[in-house]
Amino acid sequence: MDSSKIRNFCIIAHIDHGKSTLADRLLQMTGTISEREMQEQVLDSMDLERERGVTIKASAVRMAYTASDGCTYEMNLIDTPGHVDFGYEVSRALQGCEGALLVVDATQGIEAQTLANLYLALESDLEIIPVINKIDLPSSRADEIAQELEDLLGVPKEDMIPVSAKTGMNVQNVLEAIVKRVPPPKGDPNAPLQALIFDSHYDSYKGVIAYVRIVNGTIGHRDPLRMVQTGVIFDPVEIGIFSPTMKAATEMTAGEVGYIATGLKTVQECRVGDTIVMKNDMASPALPGYKHAKPMVFAGFYPVEADDYPELRDSLEKLQLNDASVTFQPETSQALNFGFRVGFLGLFHMDIVQERLEREYNLDILATAPSVEYQVALRNGEEMVIDSPAQLPDESTILEIREPWMKISIFTPDRYIGPIMELVTSKRGKYISTEYLDKVRVLLTYSLPLSELVTDFYDRLKSMTQGYASLDYSFEEYRADALVKMDILVNGAPLDALSMIVHRDHAHTKGQKLVNKLKELIPRQMFPVPIQAALGGKIIARADVKAVRKDVLAKCYGGDISRKKKLLEKQKKGKKRLKMIGNVEVPQDAFMAVLKLDEED
Repeated sequence: MDSSKIRNFCIIAHIDHGKSTLADRLLQMTGTISEREMQEQVLDSMDLERERGVTIKASAVRMAYTASDGCTYEMNLIDTPGHVDFGYEVSRALQGCEGALLVVDATQGIEAQTLANLYLALESDLEIIPVINKIDLPSSRADEIAQELEDLLGVPKEDMIPVSAKTGMNVQNVLEAIVKRVPPPKGDPNAPLQALIFDSHYDSYKGVIAYVRIVNGTIGHRDPLRMVQTGVIFDPVEIGIFSPTMKAATEMTAGEVGYIATGLKTVQECRVGDTIVMKNDMASPALPGYKHAKPMVFAGFYPVEADDYPELRDSLEKLQLNDASVTFQPETSQALNFGFRVGFLGLFHMDIVQERLEREYNLDILATAPSVEYQVALRNGEEMVIDSPAQLPDESTILEIREPWMKISIFTPDRYIGPIMELVTSKRGKYISTEYLDKVRVLLTYSLPLSELVTDFYDRLKSMTQGYASLDYSFEEYRADALVKMDILVNGAPLDALSMIVHRDHAHTKGQKLVNKLKELIPRQMFPVPIQAALGGKIIARADVKAVRKDVLAKCYGGDISRKKKLLEKQKKGKKRLKMIGNVEVPQDAFMAVLKLDEED
């Protein structure tokens, strides 16, 4: 294909603004998918994506479109996620494109992720085509939104395309705009091969399948290839394109987007961001890859059955191939045995990863409450980074503990400013600024500790603003504070999976709330179970799970009182013996209780 007839573009937007629906219409109008195969959210192939109605993985597809000038163009579309936790997927997808459709909902206007994704696209120097979606809804404010976009981007209103992705109204104009405004790829088909891996997944028959953008050169289906960074040499099993399912091809050339089935069996050999070149080409440099995603939230994943540990390791490796932002390393816990400390980009990301492991790999997993990464300065001048309270050294050796603070942007109707300010203040947040976007919408900016953000901040923000507020956040800095480790003891034994790092001023309240919550969740035993919260060696809160009492006097009717006393004494001794050897079973809900501590407020 002549590279001047290729257009590579992606769709970026806030969550729920209609990216996947617009992609459906484009596939339909270009005849890529027949009416018989058509279904809602075609590109969201995961069951999880369909159930939750969100895009989790960026997905690529090739379309052929005959424009008004009579020429046929090859269009490579990459549909991207909109949720803040999957910003890493978006940044990778942008590197495979020259243009971006910026979709904005005509009823809701510009939201937090609209801006975040727009700035990513501008950094990648993409041609932006603003599209105002959902103009068929009665509550549509298309003219107002067009004005907002004009103020933000400096693009005249006439260049914005009002559409209804649901009905297909005006979508033809989007295809024409892509042909006219998105520049063709710059690569040279006659230069030595350079292909950038922007995503991958594992196939049990074809090995690791790398999703590539051919930047320079041409690749044939029998060419021996080499990875620049890992140095691995391989013969491709198959090369091809997405239409939208994988379709084998004999050749791909500069500017095209497709896949290479490498046949490699291990995850370490094929990395996202690596460059593929010809086997004997030692001169071509690696393309600039991607910044490594920095995990923000960490949690322990343990198999419910200890024998499943090797399976959990293999599953995490395969999942990491499909989602390069997941990191993991082995860890042990006194209560839960062997497992892994897994790093995520956010709480929703953690939820998705846990569900994917359980569904796609048939594992039963026990997850501990999430924590963040702390910097610990020791009195001897050393520094260490910890992502689990269990790694915290003895208190006497610590000079200070620094925690990550985030800069958060909240877009909201102005009637919710009061409740939002209360919420942020209760979470140790610091006010930065207020900016009115129009008569009713306002942008609030705060600094907030990440440890407060990852618990239940987002859920509470959504419920108190009836779903109208949207949130975006980015890392600001590490700050020292009066942080201490709070241990939880169940029946006198410390449960390391439940220990947490808290602010000293909040320790008593959090400790009392947590032991009260655990009292409801831990089932009653044949003996009383004390649950305690402790700072160092000092107990700061306690609650008792009462013992189950069997009525040993049921059959003892009448007769001397001494008979009853004898039976009760016997029961007491039996319970004492039970207590000596008794182990308490702690349910999964107890480990996640930390996330719901503030719900009663």
